[in-house]
Formats: sequence, structure tokens, C-alpha cells
Amino acid sequence: MKLGIMQPYFFPYLGHFALIASTDAWVVFDITQYTPKTWMNRNRVLHPKEGWNYVSVPLSNSSISIATSEARVLNLADTRRSVLGKLSHYRHKAPYYRAVEGLVQAAMADDTDDGLTHLNARGLRLVCEYLGLPFNYRICSELDLRLPEKLPPGGWAPAICSALGASGYVNPVGGRDLFDPADFASRGISLEFLSFELGTYDTAPYQFEPGLSILDVLMWNSPQVVVDMLRAGTTLLQQ
Repeated sequence: MKLGIMQPYFFPYLGHFALIASTDAWVVFDITQYTPKTWMNRNRVLHPKEGWNYVSVPLSNSSISIATSEARVLNLADTRRSVLGKLSHYRHKAPYYRAVEGLVQAAMADDTDDGLTHLNARGLRLVCEYLGLPFNYRICSELDLRLPEKLPPGGWAPAICSALGASGYVNPVGGRDLFDPADFASRGISLEFLSFELGTYDTAPYQFEPGLSILDVLMWNSPQVVVDMLRAGTTLLQQ
């Protein structure tokens, strides 16, 4: 089993899904300190005039004193209206607007669950279903793993992989310096790094902006084209 482990990001950019597509199983990593104003509670889409604009999820308890699993959405109904409102300018321009609108509504439909982790995990699951990507995920805070205390940033992945019986681990190449390959090798776990090159796509009449939320990618491209982009942009580097 090749494992991926990442924090719960809000409709993240395409490269996040390239990582999902390169793994057999996924852990939504929500047991460490929450960091406000990160990709966990906001992302970027095209601005109706020029450049980009944030879509965000206001929290009722945004603080570095909580674990990510404890983060709570302030008002999911208001957040849903706000996000859909900031996407509305795509309506008469982007060919897949209705499909993306449906994904956002489905991700934010459960007003009884205000957990940020669950909201973001639903978003990942729904996008993967739309693209036809397998997404076998578990939420770390719900696994009751027996992990050592006070692990360094590069220590969580080998410990979680070992606890779940993973034979391999894949991480974005940007985090390569965090890890000691010996930590994985001593546990019999292969270590790979994913490099992702994001191509361009037509966003006329807007100017293309790179690295936006998956919501923007899906607005302009069919599911098959997006999957082709994932495959074309992915390179796995052996450690």
C-alpha cells in the first residue's frame, strides 16, 4: 500500500490531486496545531475583473491553540452562499460551471457538521468521484493511532506509515528536505517524491492564472481532460 498524508486543504490546487492519484490510500492529517490563514480554510479563484480572488471558510475558533481536528466553521450556510457568490461570474463563461456549482453545494450541504476537516475531506472525495479517481481516505484524528509524542515535522509520515502497514510513501517534492530516507528504509517503506508541472488551459475571456483552486480547473475542462493533465504533469522521483 502506497500512502499519501496531507493536511485537509480547501478545494486545493491540481497538484494535490496528482498526489492522490499516485497513492493507494490517503490520510487526512489533522492532529497537529492549526495554522490560521492557510490553504486549509481558503483558496484562490479567478477575480471577475482581473487576477484572482480568495474564497474562504471563516472559523468560529481560528487559533494556533487548537488542533486542526478542532477547527469549526463559523456558519456553513453563510460560507456556502459566499463561495457560490464568488464563483457566480463563471456562470456564462465557463463551460462546466453547473457541475462545479453542484460539487460546492454537495460539499457544504451538511449544516449539522461544522468540522473543517470533514468539510475539506468531503470536497476532496466529491472532486475525486467527479474525476473518477479512487480516493481511499481516513481521517487521522479518528484512527486512534499509537504514535510517539513530540515528533519532528519529518517524523510524522514514517510513524503513520508504519502504524498503518504502508509499504510506500509519496510526498510533494517541495518537502523533500523534511525527511530522512533512513527513517523510512529502517521500517521497510519506500520513499518517493512527486513533482508536478501545471500546464495552462483556456480561460477566455479571463487571463489565465496558474495554481488556482481545483474549482477553477474544473470550470474550464472536462473530467477526462483534467485526468490527462494530472498524468502529463506528474513525475515520481525515487529517493
